[in-house]
Order: sequence, then C-alpha cells, then structure tokens
Amino acid sequence: MSAAPDVPGSLGARVSEGIRTLTPGYFALTMASGIISTGLQFEGVPGVSAALLAVCALSYVVLVVLNFVRLVRYPEEMRRDFTDARRAFGFFTFIAGTDVLGVRLGTAGWPGATALLLGVAVVAWLVLGYLVPWTAVLGRDERPLLKDANGSWFVWCVATQSVALGAASVEPLAGPDPRAALALVAVAAWSVGLILYAAVGIFVSLRLMAYRILPEDLRPQYFVAMGAMAISVLAGARIAGLPDAPMVDATRGLVAGSSVVFWSFASWLLPVLLAAGWWRHVIHRAPLAYEAGLWIVIFPLGMYAVAGIYLGQVDRLPLVALIGRIGLWVALPAFLATFAGMTWHLWSTLVRPDDQLRRNTPG
Repeated sequence: MSAAPDVPGSLGARVSEGIRTLTPGYFALTMASGIISTGLQFEGVPGVSAALLAVCALSYVVLVVLNFVRLVRYPEEMRRDFTDARRAFGFFTFIAGTDVLGVRLGTAGWPGATALLLGVAVVAWLVLGYLVPWTAVLGRDERPLLKDANGSWFVWCVATQSVALGAASVEPLAGPDPRAALALVAVAAWSVGLILYAAVGIFVSLRLMAYRILPEDLRPQYFVAMGAMAISVLAGARIAGLPDAPMVDATRGLVAGSSVVFWSFASWLLPVLLAAGWWRHVIHRAPLAYEAGLWIVIFPLGMYAVAGIYLGQVDRLPLVALIGRIGLWVALPAFLATFAGMTWHLWSTLVRPDDQLRRNTPG
C-alpha cells in the first residue's frame, strides 16, 4: 500500500487513500507467508508454521476485501493499473497467493479448501492470463513497449506454475476421472509456465540491454525471476511424484529431469540478483526502505528453500535438501524483518499522523 499524503486528516481519509493507491502485487505477502509456513511444516516447526499460516490466510482475506472496495470505489484507478505494464502483472499475485494458501491448507488437513481455492485460481488464471497481457502490452498504442518490461512480468509465470502445483496437490485425492483431468491441468500449466518464462526472459533481457540501467530500475521485482524457476521446480517435483495417469506417464521422466535443471538455474540466478541489489543499494546508495515490492523478494527466497527441500527428498539428493533447509532459515528472518517494516509503515502512515496532529494542537 502506498503511503498516504503527509497532511492532517482523519484516519478514514488516510485509509481511503491507501485503498485508492493499493498496489496490485500486494498478494505477494500471502505468497511469502504461505510458502515459508509450508517449509517450516516440512522441517517440523509447527508453532511458527501455524502462525505464518494465520498471516497467510488473514492477509488473503483482507486483500480480497480491500481490492473489492477499490474496484467499487476507485474503478478508474483499477483500470489505470490494468493498462500500466509496470504494475498490471502484479494482479497475477492474486492467483499465486490463492494457490499457495490452498496448498498450505491441504497440508494442514483441509484438502477441500485446496480444491476450492484451485477452482478460484483456475478461473482467475483463464481471465487474467489473457486480459492483463492485452490491456498492459498488446492493446496499447504507445510504442516502444519494451521500455516497460520489468521483473514483475515473471509473476505471470509464477501464477501459471502455481496452478500446476495446486492441481498436482489435489490430484492424488480425487477419483479416477477427476485425477486424469487434474493431471492434464498440472502438466499443461507447468508446460505453459515454462514457455512464458522463456518469453518473459527474452523481453526483460532485451529491455536491460537496450536501455541504460539506473539504480531505480533494479527494483525488488527482479527477484521473481528466481521465484518463477523455483516454483517450476516444486511443481515439477510434485507432478513427477503423482500416481499413474496418462498425462503424467507420458511426461514423468522429462518433468523429473527438468526439475533438477531448473533448480540449478535458480541457484545460479541467486548470486546475480544479490549482486544487483549490492550494486543498487551499496554502490549507488539507493535507500533501502519498506515497499510492497519487498514481499516479492521474500517469496522467491521461501520458494527456493521449499523447492530444494522437496526435490532433495523426492529425488534423494541430500545436498539439495540441505541447501533448501539453509535457505529456509535465511527466508524466515527476512520475512520477519519485512513484516516489521510493513507494520511500522502502516503505523506511521495511518496512525501516527493523528498523534502528531494532537501534539501540534494547542491545549
């Protein structure tokens, strides 16, 4: 949520301004808390895992309500986001957040919730998967469009792979006919997600090569490139471990082998992205302050950790699993620090101005 204007006013006015300027990508908070909660459950830390699950579920409900209010009260702002290639792909975080929450609820013993949220995500994916690229990129008269390509475009791939992950999570619990359909959805979404990753990677790479790179250009959204690869690993590992189904049997070897390759590429990307952050914040002294985009950094860290843990267990790769466990204990404090930053940001923009106004009022 963007900061409200620093002017005296009621709490309601500041909340309204926050809703009006709400970034489409805020569901990355749901994604980050859900995937780290999943990793902690894998590692046998139930208390913290349950706390993060509560954050995941609560943030999802709150953000759904806030976005609905924004759509009703500020439709022009919502429309403007859909036509802005720098912000529009953030809407895909709703799909990924829905699936991540669903998968986590499934591991907690609520497979019905997983199936329900998968249905919501599939519908949203079919709508937004065509709407967002058209309104933000293809339907615009402005040229060139390449200058607006950025790391947030990779969220399209993350959302697609989250559908594959959700379908693969529900498939073992379904009957014979639904299982075949779910396996088809899982493999098809996984395949489409990889093709989208390649396409987005080309656009973003061309943008970085064709235009001068400024410190403000390398925003946190570029970490999604690693997150998209990591969720491809996790979804692929889940698909490869599914019971027999025609679509799975036809692709099991390809999916399993590719998952190891994609984990390797995600691992290679991590130092590159850390170096970009060093270049931006240390060499060029860009201030590091809370922004909603930081959640899209935490999610890739958590997803890389969980993907490594799961891949290492399924394919009997203990070193990969160990790297995943180390990554999880890096992702958790990063999550807590970002959550603290968000809390302070909300306090200072929504609550503290009233305190300042009272202190400045005589008597």
